[in-house]
Amino acid sequence: MCLALPVKVIEVGCGPAGENAVVDLGGVKKEISLALLDDVQVGDYVILHVGYALSKLDPEEAERTLALFASMGDTPVTAT
Repeated sequence: MCLALPVKVIEVGCGPAGENAVVDLGGVKKEISLALLDDVQVGDYVILHVGYALSKLDPEEAERTLALFASMGDTPVTAT
């Protein structure tokens, strides 16, 4: 199973050739590759998978998804 997460772009033009971005996910900042996308701007949300931005995401959808993930962290998981 693979997991891809919505992340917010906070800086573009990073890396040796300027092809990377810095993203924020709940206060965690990470440099990722934009090699698969064009026209990514600061403030955009992208889907992140194994260090690569796969696609841009609507901001409202990203916020809903992040809120869902956050609420899951408040719910204890029990084995049955």
